[in-house]
Amino acid sequence: MTHQRNWLSQESIIAIFTVVAILTHLLFRFGPGPASVQDWPLYATLTLGGIPLIWDLLKQLRQLNFGADWLAGISIVASVLLGEYLAGSIVVLMLSGGEALERYAAGRASSVLEALAARMPNLAHRRQDDAMVDIELSEIAVGDLLVVLPHEPSPTDGEVVEGHGAMDESFLTGEPYMISKAPGAEVISGAINGEHALTIRVTRLPEDSRYARIMKVMQDSEQRRPRLRRLADQLGAYYTPLAVAMGLAAWALSGDPVRFLAVVIVATPCPLLIGIPVALIGSISLAAKRGIIIKDPRVLERASRCTTLIIDKTGTLTVGEPELTDVVVRGELSEHEVIELTASLEHYSRHPLAKAIIRASDARGLAPRFASEVSEPPGQGLTGKVDGRDIVVTSRSKLAKHNHPDLHAIPPVESGLECVILVDDRYQATLRFHDAPRHDGRPFIQHLKPRHGFNEVLLVSGDREREVAYLANLMGIERTYAEQSPEDKVEIVRKESESTQTLFVGDGVNDAPAMATATVGVAFGQAHEVTSEAAGAVLLEPTLTHLDELLHISARMRRVALQSAVGGIALSMIGMGFAAFGMLPPIAGALAQEGIDLLAVINALRTSRQGGPLSDIHTER
Repeated sequence: MTHQRNWLSQESIIAIFTVVAILTHLLFRFGPGPASVQDWPLYATLTLGGIPLIWDLLKQLRQLNFGADWLAGISIVASVLLGEYLAGSIVVLMLSGGEALERYAAGRASSVLEALAARMPNLAHRRQDDAMVDIELSEIAVGDLLVVLPHEPSPTDGEVVEGHGAMDESFLTGEPYMISKAPGAEVISGAINGEHALTIRVTRLPEDSRYARIMKVMQDSEQRRPRLRRLADQLGAYYTPLAVAMGLAAWALSGDPVRFLAVVIVATPCPLLIGIPVALIGSISLAAKRGIIIKDPRVLERASRCTTLIIDKTGTLTVGEPELTDVVVRGELSEHEVIELTASLEHYSRHPLAKAIIRASDARGLAPRFASEVSEPPGQGLTGKVDGRDIVVTSRSKLAKHNHPDLHAIPPVESGLECVILVDDRYQATLRFHDAPRHDGRPFIQHLKPRHGFNEVLLVSGDREREVAYLANLMGIERTYAEQSPEDKVEIVRKESESTQTLFVGDGVNDAPAMATATVGVAFGQAHEVTSEAAGAVLLEPTLTHLDELLHISARMRRVALQSAVGGIALSMIGMGFAAFGMLPPIAGALAQEGIDLLAVINALRTSRQGGPLSDIHTER
């Protein structure tokens, strides 16, 4: 509904009405019918469309905002005074159409919040004695027992106390698979339940839940996000006063007001109002052919001007699928026994390493055993019981922090990822993993400064410090931030964005708030709906080559758009000089301006053609 409201704004209605009016005028002009009525549709357009637009521009004049739109308003008035009603109507169309597109692009951010809010239920099912009572979310209290029915979202954070099943937590984790749940397992608000009902004990009120905090961060990010000025206005800020001054000077020196009208007609900023949108549309079309979906046209204006890249780790610089490569056994259990016990517990985990352990177990033909009392506090490891034995999957640093007596038995640290396994509080094994870095990762990072002008690259991740530092060393990245929550990522992006233009790249829903905060947000691969909504662009193919192509498409769009706009303005200024000296009457000036517009559009259309490789990522090794 948000998008529909944007398209039904005043500007979009004026644009649609103007198109119909121009077509009707042409039908009367070149078809059968009385010639006396051919201009009536244009009168209606200039009255119903031109007057409100000019009124808005006059209000901008009070703030001394001399953008390209304001000069277009003068052109509308000049065209009416000269009887060039068709030209005036076309300017109305360009002006209103541009405003409608800008309003639509700016309004897309609200759909992010709608996508988040749509996941939350309106009611919760509280268990009272042997009955189940529906209550409002505002009535939920910490300690309540709530029943989460099959295929329903959890209304708040909690802990499973009864039932076994699975939940879809991809909205937060970015992992497209179901997470097993057993008594003791954590439940996140907004997670979609699977086939079996679960009873949970509330640990946080809905307004304090993880989901609510993500919503709050998204709202704050949208409110603080700076408004981006359009490229046309950046040029128009200089061009408009110059054109008006030249017209007034010609009038004052000659005493002939027709010269002012001639100058303004020639100065009509169609290269700005047409050339730049055509370049944008062509670039959007080319990007789509390359598997890059441009959701916010401002991405193309800003991406190539960003100087700081902030990139998530998993799934962007790595393939995102860790593999178990080594099992170092130091206890009495065999390798198969260690994997079998660990995999039985990992079926209830959402950690990225859990999939690798489960795959290794399946490859060995090991069947998972029943697990109970499963718990996985954030950053504290995974614990539970399997066949009556206490199993702990944790890290070396956690054992060192608690001075575990078996710490000396753990083998030396090696590169890559690892976890340690305790059975009945005795160290049994170390599991080592490898999450393959993308083959084009280091070349991409290394070519950013010489090819795209990036001064800083930040690696920001929720993963452990050791893993992040290992990948950063491989990629040649100096600044790293490990163990960062979504809220932490937002603060990092916000701080960087205060002094530079930032490009954030991620693939998980926990990256969505940071994307909304950055100058440009890019979703990597088939991201979740919320992530895709927060991003200004989505790369359907999860490769850094496509990210490089986006940067090149953005740079070429700006280059071609500037060529069309500046070149068109230069030709217009030459024509303005002739008009100022009375050598170019208004009608001839209008025809000359049409020729300039045509050249600007033809040049802008080049952005829709690839014309050679779009990526040079492999040229910098």
